Amino acid sequence: MIMIKKIVGFILNQFRQVHKEGLPILFNKLRRFPLLILAIPIVFLVRILRPILVVRFRHLYSERIGHFALDTEIYLCERDAGIHGQRILDIFYFLDYFSISNAQLKKMWGRTLHIWSFARWIAQVNSYLPGSKKHIIQFRRHQDRDIHGLLAYTQPHLSFTPEEERIGFNALRKLGIPQEYNFICFYARDSSYLDITFPDTNWGYHNYRNDNIHNFIPAAEELTRRGYFAIRMGTTVKDALKITNPRIIDYALKGRSDFLDIFLGAKCQFCLYNPAGLSAIPMIFRRPIVFVDCIPLEYVVTYSSNSLFIPKKLWLQKDKRFLTFREILDSGIGRFLYTEQYEKSGIEVVQNTPEEITAVAIEMDERLKGNWQTTREDEELQQRFWSFFKPSELNQVFLSRIGTEFLRQNINLLE
Repeated sequence: MIMIKKIVGFILNQFRQVHKEGLPILFNKLRRFPLLILAIPIVFLVRILRPILVVRFRHLYSERIGHFALDTEIYLCERDAGIHGQRILDIFYFLDYFSISNAQLKKMWGRTLHIWSFARWIAQVNSYLPGSKKHIIQFRRHQDRDIHGLLAYTQPHLSFTPEEERIGFNALRKLGIPQEYNFICFYARDSSYLDITFPDTNWGYHNYRNDNIHNFIPAAEELTRRGYFAIRMGTTVKDALKITNPRIIDYALKGRSDFLDIFLGAKCQFCLYNPAGLSAIPMIFRRPIVFVDCIPLEYVVTYSSNSLFIPKKLWLQKDKRFLTFREILDSGIGRFLYTEQYEKSGIEVVQNTPEEITAVAIEMDERLKGNWQTTREDEELQQRFWSFFKPSELNQVFLSRIGTEFLRQNINLLE
């Protein structure tokens, strides 16, 4: 009965769409009809095989590089850990080849996953039959959150071919970076990428996450004094860098490519990023990351053992003071995902200062070089900060560290 209702509902929905959108949608549906017919026997074969092998299907979320990279890598870690069960064969497909955020990432996932374009039609036919969920790869609502802490204890699933390695290091030399030199990547999120890539969507609700790239320049300058080259990342950016330092490279406006976006994120000594999709690349390659201007607080990366972070501060306008970490987390403000929520609550979102960003970048450099000295007081501040977090669907493990100097300068936020 359920199957009959689904079929009848599907047929009626087709008629409604054709009536509303006319001949173009009709021709499109007629083109797809033979593919659906061909998929039917495969779906029945999949059902027959289920006692022996569970074949599952799912599309890859390829439109946004963060989800394309991190959702997929975390799924693979979970699969290897047995979280998705045994005796499974998972097959992926793309919904739209014209909205793939990064061609190099697509190529590399193609070497790692079972990707079959025809699986799209098999999955669609499967969805009309009872028991369809058993043949759908189940991603969690927050699939980009490593709630099991697996990234810290596993190796990357992606790798470069020898030819890609050669091309990548040649590209570094063309950027002016000798192979024997370390480099860091830095990036500040602005609205330009989404505005240009998805012009029909109003992205103003994300404005509270945006940053000023010029706040990162003092940190980049300091890191070059420490022996690094600093590469400014970004697919589409608003502002060019106003710099004269030859060790700071505005790659976002000079030589940027899909391939190098992945190669640089995988090979850098560490990254200095605000939380945005591009940060998923160093994460899946297990590179150290300094996250700055983190917001919302409950969405900070808690599960990365080789990352540091500092959050944006929230100024409560009516009381003329900053909200404490406890107030943010206990009130639900730590989950605010819309600019309007902050505005209605009378909260001004305050970006990290150049001094704060520089301090946490120096801390990462000192830690990587084995020079960092911690104190008992600093460890106590860390413990006080993490005591405000409660396990949830967002966070189950707490391996990251908040910037030491940031805590020292903001002890009042720990009240």
